[in-house]
Amino acid sequence: MAGIKALISLSFGGAIGLMFLMLGCALPVYDKYWPLFLLFFYILSPIPYCISRRVVDDTDSASNACKELAIFLTTGIVISAFGLPIIFARAEVIAWGACALVLTGNIVIFGTIMGFFMVFGSNDDFSWQQW
Repeated sequence: MAGIKALISLSFGGAIGLMFLMLGCALPVYDKYWPLFLLFFYILSPIPYCISRRVVDDTDSASNACKELAIFLTTGIVISAFGLPIIFARAEVIAWGACALVLTGNIVIFGTIMGFFMVFGSNDDFSWQQW
């Protein structure tokens, strides 16, 4: 039952984050859809870590180069997702209010992605593979 509650709260967090992203795009004051390119970053961010979890053997207690490369690539993707709306706002492609809404959506979405891996990433009593 704890897995279902976590899944519902994570989906609620994802919906709230996407709502902020869409508000930054679709409000009549802003009316520019350039920030929707951040959807690519949301899709790409968990991929390196998921690949490294499949490749890496977790019996080694020392640091693993594959896992650290995946964390580095994920960090680069997340930093780029926060930088893109700021660059758009500085270049006056989008308004600063839209940038603030998009950055708020970024915080919520990446927090939701991190929460997913914290809840369903461990191999304790349940995992995301049962879904």
